[in-house]
Amino acid sequence: MNRREVVVVTGFGPFRQFLVNPSWKAAQGLKLVGFGERTDIFIREVPVSYVKTQQIIAEIWQTLHPKLAVHLGVARGSSVVFLEQTGKNSGYRDKDVCGFCPESQCCVEGGPEKLDSVINMRAVAKEFKQAGTDVIYSRDAGRYLCDFAYYFSLYHGQRRAALIHVPSSGSLTAGDRLVPLLQSLILTMLDQLEDPSETA
Repeated sequence: MNRREVVVVTGFGPFRQFLVNPSWKAAQGLKLVGFGERTDIFIREVPVSYVKTQQIIAEIWQTLHPKLAVHLGVARGSSVVFLEQTGKNSGYRDKDVCGFCPESQCCVEGGPEKLDSVINMRAVAKEFKQAGTDVIYSRDAGRYLCDFAYYFSLYHGQRRAALIHVPSSGSLTAGDRLVPLLQSLILTMLDQLEDPSETA
């Protein structure tokens, strides 16, 4: 088993008051620290655009075939980390930075209404909460670009995707605190994938 595993981490581009999106800064930090010598990490910045999000995520799954795709988004006004279990297919009414919104308000026409990650986010959140970190389990990713990207990735990647909402305020926004926490969370998810009895 010498084959190196691939993990892709995405962060979003500029959005409203975020000239540099905290999710993209976190992805860049993860690229620097990595996930160990057996894992190659690729990072991609995703514009806050429905069309470009679909193009980039489809390309990730078609060309890189990652073991896990981790999508980082920013939770405005939050000081904690949210682990999202579920991506929703419909209800996308808010316009992106290009002023565009899908006509059908759908991510994948004809797709299931919701998809859950194979990662048991509740178990991961519980483990970190018990260790005293501000990590919360969530089933509502917000029906905007983060949710849209997550569903599209779950759909194309046999549900081997994760969405982590990073905080926009509080002490966890400091890179030296956030990046190691994200690294630990993702390593825990990768361990869970190795043990199918633990996954959702």
